[in-house]
Amino acid sequence: MGHEVPEFVVDGLVEQTPEGPRLIGTRCAGCNTLYFPQKSSCANPGCDEKSPQPAHLPAAGTLYSYTIQRYQPPSLFRIDDWQPYIIGLVELGEGVRVMAMLTGIEEDQLRIGMDLQLVTQPLYTDSEKGEVRTFKFAPTGKFAPAGESA
Repeated sequence: MGHEVPEFVVDGLVEQTPEGPRLIGTRCAGCNTLYFPQKSSCANPGCDEKSPQPAHLPAAGTLYSYTIQRYQPPSLFRIDDWQPYIIGLVELGEGVRVMAMLTGIEEDQLRIGMDLQLVTQPLYTDSEKGEVRTFKFAPTGKFAPAGESA
């Protein structure tokens, strides 16, 4: 079942653009504060305008922190061929940090501050929807695995 538009595990978090995948956040037109995920109102107490607008977040960031998840996620986030995986806290700038699975790297290669790039990958296959994807971050530079693409 080939879909031209990818099916994502959660709507409204990521979309494919001509430049590659981009996370969808919110930027307040009043104070320029950037949020992820999207917000219906600006949470900045100093903002008088409270005018949130959809905004794409940067597709590149740096590793701020990480942990290894050794338990299976709930069914909404089921994973075909599950095994323990790395969760990273990725610094995207402007005060935004995103938690996401990391791919294409082993635990002993992780370095705080390393460059990461947003990618999408299959999470599981659904009998009705077909391939269901999620966003992840992959290393760039010397740690990038062969064949990995944004």
